[in-house]
Amino acid sequence: MPDLLTWLLVFLRASSLIAVFPVFSITNVPVQVRVALGALVSFLVAPIVPVGDFAGTDFWGIIGVMAKEVGFGLLLGFVARMLFYALEIAGALIGAEIGLSIPSSLNPLSPGQTTEAATVLQYLAAMIFLTLNLHHSLLLAFRRSYQFLPVGGGHLRESLLLDVAGRTGHLFWFALQMSAPVMAISFIITLVFAVLSRAVPQMNVFVENISVRVLVGMIVFALTCQLMGQHIANYLGRLPEDILRVAQLLGTK
Repeated sequence: MPDLLTWLLVFLRASSLIAVFPVFSITNVPVQVRVALGALVSFLVAPIVPVGDFAGTDFWGIIGVMAKEVGFGLLLGFVARMLFYALEIAGALIGAEIGLSIPSSLNPLSPGQTTEAATVLQYLAAMIFLTLNLHHSLLLAFRRSYQFLPVGGGHLRESLLLDVAGRTGHLFWFALQMSAPVMAISFIITLVFAVLSRAVPQMNVFVENISVRVLVGMIVFALTCQLMGQHIANYLGRLPEDILRVAQLLGTK
């Protein structure tokens, strides 16, 4: 019975993490596959997890521990998925600058509609994520998280809230860095056409501005995709340490 309860608690944390895990949480992956993947990860991790002492815990105490494990899994998954939220913000900024924010499209990597630029960036991040085998590193970090955050342990603390708030604030800075080249060229185009509108009043500045902005913005976006990929790879490489850091803050006594 203790082994079954330990497996169930590991399954709850693993399945909650996979529910918001990058790539595996997309709508194209059936719920049955996510549950099966969570069960498989639990079968592999549960034998090496220390068995918790739940001898004197009543029914509602066990329910509270289960809810805690679900919350911890969602928090770890949220930290792992932060990059994709940042890319969605960067894509929205880029789409607004080059005039592609109106024709939004369905994005399998996002629960709602996003701009085309955000879809491209998120697909780029997903390919880098799988190419570098970072899903293996994140699963290994999930296993190591039990060293800092045992089953049934852990509490919310001020240091954890400050750390998560800092990471969330960093999303906007990262999104601004990703969209900075397109925003800069958009500002230059706006400035040039403002001068032309004064020099040549007969020019239809509005129509010409849109066409040039879209063309030049897409060219700059394509030329900077390699640089964006390097930034994405650097951010993704830090995800296992970020998950372990959050687990350590949760389990700190």
